[in-house]
Amino acid sequence: MKILWIVIVCLLITSVIPAQRVHIGLFGGVSAYNGDLVEKPFPKDGSHGAVGVSLNYEVSDRIMIRGGFTYGVVGGSDKYNKDPELVKRNLSFKTSITELSVIGEYYLQNLYERTYSPYIFGGLAVFRFNPYTYDQNNNQIFLKPLSTEGQGLPGYPNRKPYSLTQAAIPFGGGVKIALNDRIRIGLEVGLRKTFTDYLDDVSSLYADPNDLLAAKGQLAVDISYRGDELTGGEPQYPVKGWTRGGEKHKDIFYFTGLHLTYKLGASRGGGLFGKGRGKNGYGCPTVPL
Repeated sequence: MKILWIVIVCLLITSVIPAQRVHIGLFGGVSAYNGDLVEKPFPKDGSHGAVGVSLNYEVSDRIMIRGGFTYGVVGGSDKYNKDPELVKRNLSFKTSITELSVIGEYYLQNLYERTYSPYIFGGLAVFRFNPYTYDQNNNQIFLKPLSTEGQGLPGYPNRKPYSLTQAAIPFGGGVKIALNDRIRIGLEVGLRKTFTDYLDDVSSLYADPNDLLAAKGQLAVDISYRGDELTGGEPQYPVKGWTRGGEKHKDIFYFTGLHLTYKLGASRGGGLFGKGRGKNGYGCPTVPL
């Protein structure tokens, strides 16, 4: 249903702006994140596919405004970390991410005159996430309701419940190739700077397990520390105030892949990279009456 509404909005927009400046696009690639549960840019079992659609408006030959909808999945797990202390923590998560963004692109070269151009981009985005994990019986457990670090509980005034809808700053760059006057394909890397450290539900310090038990039940205690699940692991729950995550650095997620666009309306004409626009608003020859 969300995708249907996005398509409808795109059709309404294209009906009121000059068609010869509009490019529609598809994105396909890989999504991943950087945070407390990973050590590598594309972690094992934490990198997944990403897809998206875009509506692009050509402000000038070198400047494009892109509105986009992107869906991806990211995750991380302590069992793939090299640090033995992190492995002992034994936490893991996954989350789907749905993002709406408005991005400005700047091309170093004119793609109506060159076959390729490096480009950079930046903008604003809003995204939705909902971190979850799996228990020992492979049951899916959503993490926010458990207040794993005491978020929202009495005695933890500085740990507010986090919102599942957040803002982000997308930025990055790539190289785009003009296959012809209408079709372009780009390889890009796009990072998202977020303002939350709870994309993975790990941020600061351990709560008192007794507080979690009283407010959220045994499941919250079991999921907030999982070292006791490991063979030879530490069964004792860490004391209140011990470090669980690094709250100084906010989480980042990113989409890397191919962005294919098709230009509606007028073609420049004149062959593969013709310099003149079509004879009318849609690149069609005029017929004398």
